[in-house]
Amino acid sequence: MLKPIRWNTFVRDFFVIQIGFLLYGLALALIIRADLGTTTWLVFEIALADIFKITIGRMTVFVGFTVLILALALREKVGWGTLGNILSIGPWLDFCLWLLPTISGNLFLQMLFFFAGILVQGIATAVYIGVDAGAGPRDSMMLAIHRVTGVSIRLARGILEALVVLVGWLLGGPLGIGTVVFALLIGPSVQWAFKLFNVRPHQPEPVVVEAAD
Repeated sequence: MLKPIRWNTFVRDFFVIQIGFLLYGLALALIIRADLGTTTWLVFEIALADIFKITIGRMTVFVGFTVLILALALREKVGWGTLGNILSIGPWLDFCLWLLPTISGNLFLQMLFFFAGILVQGIATAVYIGVDAGAGPRDSMMLAIHRVTGVSIRLARGILEALVVLVGWLLGGPLGIGTVVFALLIGPSVQWAFKLFNVRPHQPEPVVVEAAD
């Protein structure tokens, strides 16, 4: 299902959504550089990147297209922002990894990077979903589970993260204590950011009543 493009606000929406994608790439890079255990999706994507010998950012693009197919199968609405998510976050991630230094051995900075990454990822999710141009593929799956099952966004995100990290760990991904902490905190971070920016996904469509002749 495709969301219509609002051409009158497209330029503004494109600018805002790219800020969200940049923040998302920054969040992932912060968590990788923290070296305390990656995010659940990165456990999976880093394992695949090692297997296929490509950058982590490129692998996120390939995984994004695969998850998009699954979200479409659950009849989740997607839009130009969904495709933008797939094509943008990976390059931003590789760029931010290039910018950020390695901080292994400094526990204070590692913890600072890690928790900042969780906070920034929640904000980034709310920013680009708030544009209402279609959530990213992973968040589309989260929203699809929320819509189909009726569970909270927090629980929907938790279910998805648990499945992904299990597969990633079986493939040899970098599972660590930080992965567990991330799985526990990312749902509340996203839900808090939704409230902060007043993001309300899956609002009912207005009903148009035609006047009788």
